[in-house]
Amino acid sequence: MSNHIQAADLMSLDEYELKRPAFRTQVLEAKKSRQVPIGAAVTLLFENRLTVNYQIQEMLRIERTVNEQGIADELEAYNPLIPDGSNWKATMMIEFPDADERKVQLKYMKDCEHKVYAQIGDERSFAFADEDMERSNAEKTSSVHFLRFELTDTQTSSLREGAALSFGVDHPYYNFHTPVDDPATLRSLIADLN
Repeated sequence: MSNHIQAADLMSLDEYELKRPAFRTQVLEAKKSRQVPIGAAVTLLFENRLTVNYQIQEMLRIERTVNEQGIADELEAYNPLIPDGSNWKATMMIEFPDADERKVQLKYMKDCEHKVYAQIGDERSFAFADEDMERSNAEKTSSVHFLRFELTDTQTSSLREGAALSFGVDHPYYNFHTPVDDPATLRSLIADLN
C-alpha cells in the first residue's frame, strides 16, 4: 500500500485556511522530534507523510492552485519525499546566518551532501543525495539537499532491538557525528520503517 498523498487527501484552499493554524501547530510540534543537527551548520529534517502533506498544502495556498494539473504537479514533486518503509528521507539544510560567510563556507563544503551517513551500531550507511537533480555545481554546494538513507532489514531489526543510532558528515572540511539520544526522535524515526 502506497503511503503517497493523493489529491483526495488534500483540503480545499478555503478549508485549509480555516484549519491552517491548528494544522501548522501540529506539524511544527511533530518536526521537533524529526530534526537532527550535525555540528553547528547542518541540520537534517526527516520528512514523513505529515510534513510532506503540510508542504503541499502550503505550496497550494501560496500559489493559489486549485486546478487538477497544478495539484498533480505538486503531488509529483513532493510525494518522493515520503519514506517508503525501508528508508528515511531528509531535507538537509546548511545554515550560516551571515550571507558572506555562507558563500565562503558553501565552497569549502562542496560535495558534503555525498558524505552524510546514518550509523546503526557499528555500521554506516551513506545517504543518496539529490536524486531528482544535482543541486551543487563545480564551485560550491547548495544550502539545501534532499537525502535518502536506505536501510537493510538487519539494520531495522537492530534499531528496534536498541542499537545506537547516529548521523554524521564525513567530509574533509566538515566532519561531525551526532548520536540520536532523544527517545522521541528515535521513536519517530523507527516508526518510518516497516
